Amino acid sequence: MYPERPAGLAFGGDYNPEQWPREVLEEDAALMREAGVNLVSLGMFSWALMEPAEGRYDFGWLDEILDRLHAAGVAVDLATPTAAPPAWFVAAHPDVLPVTREGVRIGFGGRQSACSSAPAFREATARLVRALGEHYRDHPAVAMWHVHNEYGAPLGECYCEHSVAAWRGWLRATYQDISALNDAWGTTFWGQTYTDWPQIDAPRFNHTVVNPAQRLDYARFSDGQHREHYALQRDILRELTPHLPVTTNFAGTVNCKSTDLWQWARELDVVANDHYLRAEQPDNHIDLAMSADLARSVAGGAPWMLMEHSAGAVNWQPRNLAKRPGEMRRNSLAHVARGSDSVLFFQWRASRFGAEKFHSGLVPHAGTDSGQWREVVRLGADLRRLAGVRGSRVRAEVALVWDWESYWALELDWRPSVDLSFRERMDAFYEALWREHVTVDFVHPSADISGYRVVVAPSAYLLTEAGAKNLHRYVEAGGHLLVSYFSGIVDEHDAIHPGPHPGALRELLGLSVEEFHPLRQDETVPLTAEPGTEDLRGRIWSERVRPAGAVTVRAFAAGPDAGHPAFTRHDLGAGTAWYLSTAPTGGRALRDLLGQVLDRAGVSRPRGLPEHLELVRRGRHVFLINHGDEPVTVEGVTGVSVFDGERCDGRVTVAAGAVTVVEETPRPEGERA
Repeated sequence: MYPERPAGLAFGGDYNPEQWPREVLEEDAALMREAGVNLVSLGMFSWALMEPAEGRYDFGWLDEILDRLHAAGVAVDLATPTAAPPAWFVAAHPDVLPVTREGVRIGFGGRQSACSSAPAFREATARLVRALGEHYRDHPAVAMWHVHNEYGAPLGECYCEHSVAAWRGWLRATYQDISALNDAWGTTFWGQTYTDWPQIDAPRFNHTVVNPAQRLDYARFSDGQHREHYALQRDILRELTPHLPVTTNFAGTVNCKSTDLWQWARELDVVANDHYLRAEQPDNHIDLAMSADLARSVAGGAPWMLMEHSAGAVNWQPRNLAKRPGEMRRNSLAHVARGSDSVLFFQWRASRFGAEKFHSGLVPHAGTDSGQWREVVRLGADLRRLAGVRGSRVRAEVALVWDWESYWALELDWRPSVDLSFRERMDAFYEALWREHVTVDFVHPSADISGYRVVVAPSAYLLTEAGAKNLHRYVEAGGHLLVSYFSGIVDEHDAIHPGPHPGALRELLGLSVEEFHPLRQDETVPLTAEPGTEDLRGRIWSERVRPAGAVTVRAFAAGPDAGHPAFTRHDLGAGTAWYLSTAPTGGRALRDLLGQVLDRAGVSRPRGLPEHLELVRRGRHVFLINHGDEPVTVEGVTGVSVFDGERCDGRVTVAAGAVTVVEETPRPEGERA
């Protein structure tokens, strides 16, 4: 259920009027009209004002704000302020403050500063949300509900007494019998066998490594506790306002490790994501695209909401670089290109005090006589012209396998190499596809993947039997699967699949791995070259691959596995499974190998475009985003330019740093090129 209002694309952001005097608030309404703002998130951290003492609610100040916004034509995404419990509540219930894995109870004054398992916190949450929902159930400004804020960041896991009690209950419900838990966790190792549930503590900090299966389950449990806290609020709001959608904002799809968003998406009426550019990262627009594609995929391909990003600099990175002219526009429209029906920011007006006073806002400290404000006004006008994009979808022929449980498991202690990282391989494959101008979806390993020409599994360390069978069926039915090293290694309990590696994928890939050979820091090994192809080298990883049906495409030319396969192909049924047992480095290395798979699968993609030109099709609209310093001419696009109304007859030139959006239309009958 997507919000009915506002019409077209939503534009605005977090609004914190409690920080400002009345004369500023009166100015805000006029400025919002000037910029074209039509949706704001309100009340995010206002529990202390809504409930100044237990059971005494004060919504008068908020009534005035909602009435003013409604009069200005601005819809409201009304938040439940549970991410910031008030001082009086914490003083009365100090036990709600979370405890770290090291045993330190955090202090008051941050956000996400209450344990989702604490009964007092859940009870207070329910009372407040019911009062809020009853009071605003019929207010015409309210278009949707926004529960809490960024679950899982910064609080992923809590180790307090309430969490441990809930953890034991979760284990009982999950395993039923303690012998089943002992089997799943492999507790005969290091003499950890349990005979009763109260013996089981949280996997606290230890002077050595803690049972990885226990830690993996604690990650599942902790994420589930946050979802329970969300669902508690959502269910109250659905009861009181069944006509309004309910959501929460993800703390960045690609950057919040602690939340399994495949699970979360089932609980939300509309997926909402926050993304903040990593300012110092070269080509950081690729990370942005990846986050947007993952948000769309978690939403099942449906339109989603960009709930927060920044107009300029943030305040929490080591070096908070301001955005260059045009960068905010490129960032915003890239999210729209990849499926967002909103462009919302943190925040409307830059704060004068508090921890985020150096974080940018749509209204900067410099005021409206500034380049940033003029860009904001222009962006609002652009989004009004793009109203026809709303509701349309992005189609992809290629999918990347992404599983948060594999992310959690891979990055536990004592893996074969410190260089093994879920995001390292995921980022590498995504970037290679982005530079090939291939739009991708992300999929869970057990999802329906039959509609994709190519599926890539860059980091499927944890792979269940069901997930492996799903990939097997996909290839047999005609799909093309590319798997990277250290995949298919363990099951859902972080136990090695029986037999040689890669146990879950051995038959599918037509090979086995006799031994891992991680490479030293900065060490590389050469791969054999084919006539007319670029020399390739691998880094991070090498392994002793033994083909059992697979054919060698490239072999290691030197190093610990010289003469053994590095890149293989296994024809199975109507499809093909490929395996890459190292991390190709330099230039187009990974792209060239990927290209073989894409070509064999018949994946269409534009040729000859510069790498810095981003091309995405959403419905009838083609988004062309030039991240470079020179203009780019794109062939094969016919239609009308949305921003200037000019007709494009098969050729579009995109200025340096600019964005052009073309609504594709058939050439009128009889018209010559």
